[in-house]
Amino acid sequence: MPRLSLDDPVTAITGVDKAYRERLDHVGVKTVRDLLLYFPRRHEDFAAVTPIVGVQPGMRTTVRAEIYHIEKIFTRRKHMQIARATVSDESGTMTIVWFNQPYIAKQLHPGDQVLLAGTIELNGGLVMKNPDYERVSRDPTHAARIVPIYPETRGLTSRWLRPKILPLLWIADQFEEILPAELVKRKGLMARSAAIRQVHFPGSMESLDQARDRFAFEEVFLNQVAVQQAKRARKAHPANSIPFDEAAARAFVAALPFKLTNAQRRAAWQILTDMTRPQPMNRLLEGDVGSGKTVVAAMAMHHVAQAGFQSMLLAPTEILARQHADVVESLLRPFGIVVGMLLGSTPAAGRRSLLASVADGTVHVLVGTHALIEEDVRFEQLGLAVIDEQHRFGVEQRLSVRQGELWPHFLSMTATPIPRTLGLTLFGDLDISVLTEMPPGRLPVTTRLVSPDDRRAAYDFVRSQVIGGRQVFVICPLIQESDKLGVRSAIEEVEKLRTEVFPELAERIELLHGRMKSADKAAVMSRFQNGQAAILVSTSVVEVGIDIPNATVMMVEGADRFGLAQLHQFRGRVGRGVHESFCLLFTDVDDPETMRRLHALVTHKSGFDLAEIDLQLRGMGDLHGLRQHGHEFRMASLLDAALISDAQAEAVRLLERDPTLAGEPALRRQLAAYRRVYALD
Repeated sequence: MPRLSLDDPVTAITGVDKAYRERLDHVGVKTVRDLLLYFPRRHEDFAAVTPIVGVQPGMRTTVRAEIYHIEKIFTRRKHMQIARATVSDESGTMTIVWFNQPYIAKQLHPGDQVLLAGTIELNGGLVMKNPDYERVSRDPTHAARIVPIYPETRGLTSRWLRPKILPLLWIADQFEEILPAELVKRKGLMARSAAIRQVHFPGSMESLDQARDRFAFEEVFLNQVAVQQAKRARKAHPANSIPFDEAAARAFVAALPFKLTNAQRRAAWQILTDMTRPQPMNRLLEGDVGSGKTVVAAMAMHHVAQAGFQSMLLAPTEILARQHADVVESLLRPFGIVVGMLLGSTPAAGRRSLLASVADGTVHVLVGTHALIEEDVRFEQLGLAVIDEQHRFGVEQRLSVRQGELWPHFLSMTATPIPRTLGLTLFGDLDISVLTEMPPGRLPVTTRLVSPDDRRAAYDFVRSQVIGGRQVFVICPLIQESDKLGVRSAIEEVEKLRTEVFPELAERIELLHGRMKSADKAAVMSRFQNGQAAILVSTSVVEVGIDIPNATVMMVEGADRFGLAQLHQFRGRVGRGVHESFCLLFTDVDDPETMRRLHALVTHKSGFDLAEIDLQLRGMGDLHGLRQHGHEFRMASLLDAALISDAQAEAVRLLERDPTLAGEPALRRQLAAYRRVYALD
């Protein structure tokens, strides 16, 4: 192989043509460096080579044997082509079968000495099905060693990746050490270059564990240094101090038509206390759908207005923005606080008038969508920025909220419950308030799994709810990647419900999806809100944010296609009135893993419990909004609180000793990718 460097394109590697370059690019691999940092997701220990006489059913091992006979067979019963071989060594013979891989019968020939790695089965004799294979060599790639299994996509397999990566391992010496030398020595961590070699093709399971430990610590440590830098940078910025006004706080609480929960009181106190400081607050308010986050935010905005400053509330969709505007205005109007709403669909004339009122301070609270952060939106004196569902906004959009030398205080809200350990990493630069209680009177929602056999009975139940005067949500999944909004599945579902399932309700079934015009969406939601529509079919990408106390059924089609956190949010859209409510999870999938995940939703009511379970079952790469933050943890477990706490302590210790990282140029370069993510520039 020609002399390569880490920054050479992958096409410089022998055997990587344009087609494979595009496949690698799809998984973020553009250079030799990227390929060496494309870590295996797991390993198979096939280091032991067992004579045929010593193999037993259930054993996972490597067999070294000679091919005695090999042929391609077509099975009529299953319409399948297979390659079948008989192999032998000095101790015995056994059968090898490869399903749907008939080409192997042309690649291997009688007399070939081969290594076969797989699981032994007993099926009329000893059989190994679909093993990895290769001819005997001094440095095997697919067998007789600890074998890496990589994240795979269409046309990009571990079998293709291994022989491309193995000859590159010598280049690992070009990787610079990015952790402080003192830290590596004190913690006994494997050197970075050695860890890269061992994580791909380890010499032993012990060295693999050491390499994994090294990268797990590195991933969390880099994250913690970045978030601690962000925290320090934020505290160095000035902000308007909003004095605590006990009389104003008492007046707001007294005017509420309901009693605050203890969790709401605690969160409000934390926020109001934060805003008294001359540094910008950066707090995350998390709680289940319906836990009362908007009321807490409204109390903060009331306090800001009483102090003579303005607030803004930024929502990801017009539907949510309208809901927030209605709630906030109803709570603040009695105090003479003027609330404005700015949407992308706001007419030009109305927009000009509203912006003038915002600029001269006449409007105290401005609620809206991305339209709030356009260049021509200027506040007289912005004191508080509230961002709902922060993960839905890019870093630049969040940064653009800042106007002038004085930063506003920041309050982010999310209904996506975040496991505690994930909060320390993903949102480590934020202080976190959690609403763990639901407002009094909220009835628990009964959740049921609906199999194909139970579908008719479920439809009859939904019909009875509508006849009884109640309303129903129906959520449809994204079925095809090309239909990124899931519009096709929603349109098909509406047609099915109107013509086959509920023909007598056809005129009262409405459709809502992301490609509709804003005015059409608003009209549909209005008809559902006032009861004209009985069943609302929506795509999963549309946040059905309007509060419908009369809705008692949430039907989720293809529930297996959603994460637990998202399903829990869907469920939170019902159970808001005085009637008993239900969440029906429709699925045609019956594999154990899927059923275990969906059963968790049936048995757990807490979104925080479900977030932990989702993290365990699906991994953090699937958690809602995580990829937005530009970093994935491939080795570190975000359930490892001890690792996170240790890395955080080491990050704080380093920054106390060397605040600018002047003595750690390699670490500083590595952290460059984090700078925009954590708003350090």
